[in-house]
Amino acid sequence: MAVISLKGQKVNTNGLLPAVGSKAPDFLLTPKDLKDVSLKDFTGRTVVLNIFPSLDTSTCAASVRRFNEIAGSKSSTAVLCISRDLPFAQERFCAAEGLKNVISLSEMRTLDFGEKYGIRITDSPLKGLLARAVVIIDSQGKVIYTQLVPEIASEPDYEAALKFI
Repeated sequence: MAVISLKGQKVNTNGLLPAVGSKAPDFLLTPKDLKDVSLKDFTGRTVVLNIFPSLDTSTCAASVRRFNEIAGSKSSTAVLCISRDLPFAQERFCAAEGLKNVISLSEMRTLDFGEKYGIRITDSPLKGLLARAVVIIDSQGKVIYTQLVPEIASEPDYEAALKFI
């Protein structure tokens, strides 16, 4: 279990992010076309997992916009924006914002992503959602960078993540 905060109030997660150097856990997530994808679908590319509670918050929306900018200049990198939002809502947001460089994925069908990555919020008003985190996986499927953002209302450290892309 990890301890983070929401506007200064203690929040717990169900576990810990995968360790740097470990094999990234596979997952099954749902994109806008409703044809589930897994980590294996991105083999051979660097994969950035931008994980957050919901696009309906300004901080989450800002992180998707920022990672869209970053992804535009990195052709061998896939940026996956992952939340519990439905794929339809994710698609509406990306279309309205003109975001074409990120891949939005929903945890709508299976909850094992949050479980495997140790980022399911277990208490607080956000119980059941995903904590804010960044995980970067190299082209061989190994975790090379992680950040569990200590305050849910804060953005991730983009500059630190960029060093691994």
